[in-house]
Amino acid sequence: MIDDDDSFRAATELLVRSLGFDVAGYESAQAFLDKCPGRNTDCIISDINMPGMTGIELKQRLNQEGIEVPVIFVSAQTDTTLPRRVIECGGMALLQKPFHGQKLIDAIHHAVEARPLD
Repeated sequence: MIDDDDSFRAATELLVRSLGFDVAGYESAQAFLDKCPGRNTDCIISDINMPGMTGIELKQRLNQEGIEVPVIFVSAQTDTTLPRRVIECGGMALLQKPFHGQKLIDAIHHAVEARPLD
């Protein structure tokens, strides 16, 4: 879970843990790359707008490095270009904040099922 909003990140981590998944939280895309470069990650949930590298830029970087991991994007932004940008970078889903937890649960299950096998 990558999000610069501490309370949203903590709540999302609790939800994901309640589903039986291991989860780690990062306050920025760069913190994620520094601590967990993407390998052995089943799914990433990432905010789009964060200080420094955006979630979309993170996905583009992982793509360039050949790291195929499903990314679920979340955003409070209402930019009408976001759905297209998410599709173009290979994102699995875009959830507009606030969203119902079941939407995230469904997106996580879909992303994990779609994850390429190593």
